[in-house]
Amino acid sequence: MMQLLEGFLAFDYDITFASTATKTEFSATLSDLGIKEVGILLNDASFDGFVSQLKPEVVIFDRFMVEEQFGWRVAQICPDSLLILNTEDLHSLRESRQLCFKKGEEWSILKWLQQDKTKRELASIFRSDLTLVVSTYERELLKEVTGVRAELLLHLPFLLDKVSESLINQFPKFKERKDFISFGNGKHAPNIDSFHYLIEEIWPTIKKKLPQSNLHIYGAYLPKMVQQLHNPAQGLLIHGWTHNLNQVIQKSRIVLAPLRFGAGIKGKLIDAMQNGTPSITTNIGVEGMGDFKLWPGKIANNPQNFAKEAVDLCNNENDWLQAQKNGIELINEHYNKEFLMERLMTRIEGIKESLVDHRSYNVIGTMLQHQTMAAAKYMGKWIEEKNRKN
Repeated sequence: MMQLLEGFLAFDYDITFASTATKTEFSATLSDLGIKEVGILLNDASFDGFVSQLKPEVVIFDRFMVEEQFGWRVAQICPDSLLILNTEDLHSLRESRQLCFKKGEEWSILKWLQQDKTKRELASIFRSDLTLVVSTYERELLKEVTGVRAELLLHLPFLLDKVSESLINQFPKFKERKDFISFGNGKHAPNIDSFHYLIEEIWPTIKKKLPQSNLHIYGAYLPKMVQQLHNPAQGLLIHGWTHNLNQVIQKSRIVLAPLRFGAGIKGKLIDAMQNGTPSITTNIGVEGMGDFKLWPGKIANNPQNFAKEAVDLCNNENDWLQAQKNGIELINEHYNKEFLMERLMTRIEGIKESLVDHRSYNVIGTMLQHQTMAAAKYMGKWIEEKNRKN
């Protein structure tokens, strides 16, 4: 979201950021960027007056739950506004995989399609004029399986600066680095599972082969069950949140990310590439991010292979240097923010020029916008009236 905001600022957009969320100590101060911040309420008619006065040309909903709450209000009050859904990742996909994992079942596309949340997320996609997806896998899944027209989708991964030669030269060298690192937000279920899997099933084998090595784990909001695994005698160092993640990644020789479920593309693996640090991850980790054969590190899907790949890469400087090079090339070729934002702006302008026709061809979307199918609208109005009486 921060990358999108900065991208729109670069194209001289006047931005208002409206949110129902309560600010925390980790919240960005958007006003420093010249962005107006507005607090809004759920199921409250005050939003109608706010958006009527604002009259936005483009509205971006951050994830489908926000579109469910506010999309019908924007469509009703500002029918000419271009409606964009920013998926971040397909939440229904991540949730269905997590559910199958917990049940010990093999995940399938059919099981994903049967989820209630999948239907809600797809409805939000169809109601929108354009949906941004970060993963090539998810783009193809929506096109080939659910029938979402290509004109309604745009592959827009992370928007990143190129890794320059001068920055590469500043990276610590192979022999200047040591230890392994894993990191991620403690409120994200795939991260917590990954930490437990790594510590309990993978790390003992690595530690046996490399007794002088340590595993450093970083992340905000780490639950007690992860913090309690801190054990310096076994080389397990649980640090929690860090003020300078880039620095600790650059000090490390390898990033370990044994993800067993999830969706979208993985920010932790992007962070590894940007800091010149190879990674070991799984098929879920690399999904939708690039060519498996040129992955900047290794891919393994069981504890024994994962540990073996980690040890081998840690000991082989030539392979490590090639992995670092692959990561930098992947960032520079596929995540170039200037190219990606130009593509987004071109798509936005094209849709704006023929918005009526664009919507007419989106037959399912027009059906869902129709009042007889607008369940979210009438549920919101019912809650609003209930709150008023209370």
